[in-house]
Amino acid sequence: MAYALSILEKSPIADGESAAQALARTLHLAQQAERWGYRRFWLAEHHNTPQLACPSPEVLIGYLLGQTSRIRIGSGGVMLQHYSAYKVAENFNLLAALAPGRVDLGVGKAPGGLPLATQALQAAHDRQNKPAFPQQLSQLTAYLNDDAEPGLSATPLPPHAAQRFLLGASKESATLAAESGWAFVFAAHLNGNPQDIREALALYTALSGGRKALLAVAAIAAPSEEQAAALAADIQQYRVHVAGEQSVTVGSLAQAESFVQQAGATDYRIEPRESHILLGTAPQVHQQLAQLQQRYGVDEFIIDTPIGEPSARLTSLQLLAEESLTPA
Repeated sequence: MAYALSILEKSPIADGESAAQALARTLHLAQQAERWGYRRFWLAEHHNTPQLACPSPEVLIGYLLGQTSRIRIGSGGVMLQHYSAYKVAENFNLLAALAPGRVDLGVGKAPGGLPLATQALQAAHDRQNKPAFPQQLSQLTAYLNDDAEPGLSATPLPPHAAQRFLLGASKESATLAAESGWAFVFAAHLNGNPQDIREALALYTALSGGRKALLAVAAIAAPSEEQAAALAADIQQYRVHVAGEQSVTVGSLAQAESFVQQAGATDYRIEPRESHILLGTAPQVHQQLAQLQQRYGVDEFIIDTPIGEPSARLTSLQLLAEESLTPA
């Protein structure tokens, strides 16, 4: 196969189950992903979301590293705006020291939650002096490189540093990743607009000296095309635009309306996102992946499987693996 596959996991909590059960399933999925031959297993960060069990990827990364042996484990991603760049560097240097050569640090600009959670996470910030995201990324890069300032290191310094990825869905993010020396992941599972993808990926490759970006996509594979379509029937994302604020993508109209309410916004716009989910049997999904590879020149896809039903999610990822991956 000409491309690698990796997994983006959100630890969804199914109806009637506990967070502990959802997290146990995440562990099982990571172990299965390793057996099936997936390259990476990334954990998303979501706050104040009763349907998802992982607000702290770095905590769960350490747990999964201890119960797997080969697959790379990482964040997809840490929402850097909420945190000290120094502390993020310490966390991931420690993880990389625990499991050298197996840790990925993905960071993103999104809030990972609605405004009340963002306010709570940033309550201790001096808002007048809080750096903008590019400055935070520059600080994080310096700490990871151990050249921030004399006498200050984000210890422990690991033998193999975490691999660095910037997650984004725009030309601006692609430019920032290239200029910062970070790998770039275009979040097509949030913005599947072909022109946006093509322009951002081409810009990243040009500015980074020929490096190829990764592409995160939403994909659902099932035993039949009809079953895959049924699993995707109720999936709808919404983009929330609030005047003067960063636009965000949420997973339901109710979340969009809650975002506006919590932000106290009066000048806003909510628009449905066009669905760009790859659907079908495993061969059909791989055919679509091959077309995306040919179109954009990517060598690795991060697979987001937006299915709430646990067994269907597991089946989807297993079918994709059995179709093309060689166990590690």
